Amino acid sequence: MNDANASTELIVAHNHEPTLVTSPPKVAAALPKWESVARERMKGAIKKFSKPLADLFARDANEGDTRLLVTDMLCEGFGLDKYTELTTEYRVKGEFADYGIRLDKELIAFLEVKRVTTKLAAKHLRQVETYAVNEGVEWVILTSGVVWQVYHLTGGLPLVVDLALDVDLFGEETMVQKVNQLYYLTKESLKRRQIDTLWQAKRATSPKSLAKVLRSDAVVTAMRKELKRTTGQSVTDLEIVRLLNETVLRPECLAVK
Repeated sequence: MNDANASTELIVAHNHEPTLVTSPPKVAAALPKWESVARERMKGAIKKFSKPLADLFARDANEGDTRLLVTDMLCEGFGLDKYTELTTEYRVKGEFADYGIRLDKELIAFLEVKRVTTKLAAKHLRQVETYAVNEGVEWVILTSGVVWQVYHLTGGLPLVVDLALDVDLFGEETMVQKVNQLYYLTKESLKRRQIDTLWQAKRATSPKSLAKVLRSDAVVTAMRKELKRTTGQSVTDLEIVRLLNETVLRPECLAVK
């Protein structure tokens, strides 16, 4: 068969020559209708608002104008109802978050909007992070309309903040990639807490997590044995850990959460 999409499997039977057996191409599982609808709606919104967003950026529009476009995105792209699921100027101990997002009457996230040309930074996160901690909310969204960042907050001392999502609508990613990421902020996905799974996977493979694994007893012992096998040199576990810390791993990866 000459099907370019088919996969091949090598089978060896007794003493005969290996035979290539062609297996049928795998068919991707169909998405649930609600998910397909959410993804198509998001795709349509990104297309619809790309020019208005570019225009806002070109004239360095103020935060108020940026917020108007973000509101339209939240409704038309993410599927949120502006009257029942979005609360503007959400009051938190005398201060105000730009938006509180509610689903099934439960406050699940705060969203902070910055001027369209703003480069989102840690200082912007700290502002809305305080609101979330005071209200016991675990999700925070920062956006300039162009860039969308989603953070998960794990309470305690110290507070742990993990970046779960970072999308640049002016970036080089394809439309499919942008839709695949922003889909997690749609009403349908948020209600099913799919973003929790995304965050947990990213946290498990974060630089700090990987650094911790590299310095674990099992991995260090395996490295010592492999170095001995390949180089003939004997190195202690402590020396390997020291070298990893000083020459291989970035300093920010070594901080203990």
